[in-house]
Amino acid sequence: MLERQYRHAASDYLWELPAGRIDPGEKELAAAKRELLEETGYTASKWKRILKFYASPGFVAETMSVFLATGLRAGEAQPEDDEIIYKRMVPLPTVVRMAVSGTIRDAKTISSVLWFDHMSRAKASRK
Repeated sequence: MLERQYRHAASDYLWELPAGRIDPGEKELAAAKRELLEETGYTASKWKRILKFYASPGFVAETMSVFLATGLRAGEAQPEDDEIIYKRMVPLPTVVRMAVSGTIRDAKTISSVLWFDHMSRAKASRK
């Protein structure tokens, strides 16, 4: 699932994975579940943290966690008032091409897509 939304810092529309801030006192996984529902309307039956990294260690100490959500169920998105989000299910090979060609310019999305592609290929080669 990719989203396309306007990002003021980039002054452009960006392709991204669903994501968002963690509210004060909120746990990472709870935030991931909330953001997926708010931005896409989807819920998931299984969640697994796959990555944790520094967003920009030369500038801030903020870390980001990426969760893999499986067992998706569609529902009604609940975006915030100022969010206009276009969502699209995109096949993994297409998303990888978008990442390596520069169509996707969001670091969390690029790293997550490349991780998932690597793990998918590794799993397929073990079969």
